[in-house]
Amino acid sequence: MSDYISLIGISAIGFHGVFPEERRDGQLFMADLKLFFDLNKAGQNDDLNATVNYADVTAVVVEEISGAPVSLIEALADRIHLRVLAEFPLINAIEISVHKPDAPIGLDFKDLSVTILRTR
Repeated sequence: MSDYISLIGISAIGFHGVFPEERRDGQLFMADLKLFFDLNKAGQNDDLNATVNYADVTAVVVEEISGAPVSLIEALADRIHLRVLAEFPLINAIEISVHKPDAPIGLDFKDLSVTILRTR
């Protein structure tokens, strides 16, 4: 399946991390998603019911980012994938990148992210 919808730069404040200050102070997290499913019916019929509502997916991602803390962004990505696939049955596969641009690495860097690809 080569059709997909991209949602880039979904952001929220989360309290994820292994250090106490990350859990206490929070920081910005961002997520990029590719939602793989057949877009033919939606394209042919111009019908929202034949696709995935982008606002609904975005709301789920923001809820997960700002929800219960996890230690690793790998776990956050996994939690997002489980929820999106559970709530949006049209999606066959999902690619998620979770970014933690302010990770406490102690050296200069531009971004830190993990990417997972999951299928049903």
